[in-house]
Amino acid sequence: MASTFELPGSYKKWTLGLIIAGALAIVWGLIMYHPFSPVTHGAGHDAHASVNATRFWAVLLQNSVFWLLVVNASMFFLCITTMAMGGWQVALRRVPEAISSVVPILGVIAFVVLLAIIMGHRTDIYHWLDKDAVAADKILNGKKSFLNPAFFLIVSGVSIFLWWFLGRKMRSMSLESDKTGPMDYETAKAWIWKNTVWASLFSVTFGLTVASTIPWLWLMSIDAHWYSTMYSWYTFASTFVSGMSLIAIFVIWLKNRGQLEYVTEEHLHDIGKFMFAFSIFWTYLWFSQYMLIWYSNQPEETKYFVERIGTAEKSGPYYGIFFLNLVLNFLCPLLILMKRGVKRNWTMVTLMGILIIFGHWIDLYQMIMPGTLHEHAQMNLFEFGVPCIFIGIIMWGVGRYLTANSLVPKNHPFLKESMIHHT
Repeated sequence: MASTFELPGSYKKWTLGLIIAGALAIVWGLIMYHPFSPVTHGAGHDAHASVNATRFWAVLLQNSVFWLLVVNASMFFLCITTMAMGGWQVALRRVPEAISSVVPILGVIAFVVLLAIIMGHRTDIYHWLDKDAVAADKILNGKKSFLNPAFFLIVSGVSIFLWWFLGRKMRSMSLESDKTGPMDYETAKAWIWKNTVWASLFSVTFGLTVASTIPWLWLMSIDAHWYSTMYSWYTFASTFVSGMSLIAIFVIWLKNRGQLEYVTEEHLHDIGKFMFAFSIFWTYLWFSQYMLIWYSNQPEETKYFVERIGTAEKSGPYYGIFFLNLVLNFLCPLLILMKRGVKRNWTMVTLMGILIIFGHWIDLYQMIMPGTLHEHAQMNLFEFGVPCIFIGIIMWGVGRYLTANSLVPKNHPFLKESMIHHT
């Protein structure tokens, strides 16, 4: 079986080009936006400089969080299919493994960005960093037991460490099976059980962080006076469907290079099902959160959406982005991915994968900017340049993993089941 792979030169050039473009965007931001200038309010030159600094940190926060959660979703996909005793995904298993191998790099970047915001006392990003404001505010004072720098950084650091450690364990067990040779029944049974135990540990950790506490701390606390019990599930659905789209893109790219010989349109169909299903699930959460807040019409809850879409008298600055988000992440997947044939079409799945990732990147933009930049947000080369370095790092990490290891987990007990998979 063709299990070795060498990266083509064009891939390396695109990887390097994206990293350089992203690095230049960040350097340009450092020069033009003066991100270490103090937070000021009012009017004048100092206030304008403060807005630019806020913009710099908000964009870094958006991208570091989004891309970290997207690559981490790949390991969650592996773990839930392992716990379900799934076999269909084994033929393409090395792709999500490769994507998840980037978690430690992006995790460090995200933690450094968060550390800089917290230690830099950026109250323009997290209002609860202002001790005087917390003392004078009943709502913020009631949340200070968890909205404080020590708790924030400890939980963030521990979460990123556990994602790395448990993900690394899952990948190491998979790679070790390549060296041990074919397994007999008892060996295979013990190995599968060991994988299931570690997969369950990762899934529980993922549930307690990505699907619970981490979005509260990193994202929802930007709007510290507002909260939603659906917020973490909403963030999870957004990043998970983006993660499945990223898996689809790399699988199709490898198939076009003549690799992954046991991956067929049946496997692609199942990945497409995940993309379609979780797009609908995301929409369900979007509608439920929006509809309940709109229906109750309580000022402390509607404030979140008023900042984004405005009122009946005047549209907000994020009105277009807010509803573009719904078009990209709901209408397009619904109308295009619903058909069986589309989910088996390499070109269409690739296009939809790119569209879904971009759509949810836009979604995270409108989750962060209204609470930080308010009406001063804009999108130009800086906003579109910074993601390039994260995409380039992902491409580099995935390419490094795929070339260093076998593309086929040839001794996996469920490989035959994956080879004859029919959906």
